Amino acid sequence: MSENRKKVLCIEDNSTNMLLVSRIVEAEGHQLIQAEDGPKAIDILESTLPDIILLDINLPGINGLDLAKKFKANDKLKPVPLIATTAQVLVGDRERCLEAGCDDYLPKPLDIRRLREVLREHLSNGA
Repeated sequence: MSENRKKVLCIEDNSTNMLLVSRIVEAEGHQLIQAEDGPKAIDILESTLPDIILLDINLPGINGLDLAKKFKANDKLKPVPLIATTAQVLVGDRERCLEAGCDDYLPKPLDIRRLREVLREHLSNGA
């Protein structure tokens, strides 16, 4: 059985979080595509269709919720699981992320086990 590597797009402006995500993604055997902000992510998505998107909600410039709405309005990107990663963990924040179109929600600081679970859960579908 050949393991097909999945493409994980991580939109994250914090290098420590990006490093953590990259370690997990690579340990899971997937390919990480890094974008430090919305415009960079939009450029990448012009030519690449990832298997999952990890989206930091607190981004400089275009915020993550606006990006989520933009991605989900795009027919090509609509089926791609979109996972919000955010330090905003107040009541209602999870709902706001889900309303904007995110498929799941990971609070920060990122829990490594939970991140692994979410990746496995969303990337195993249809594999």
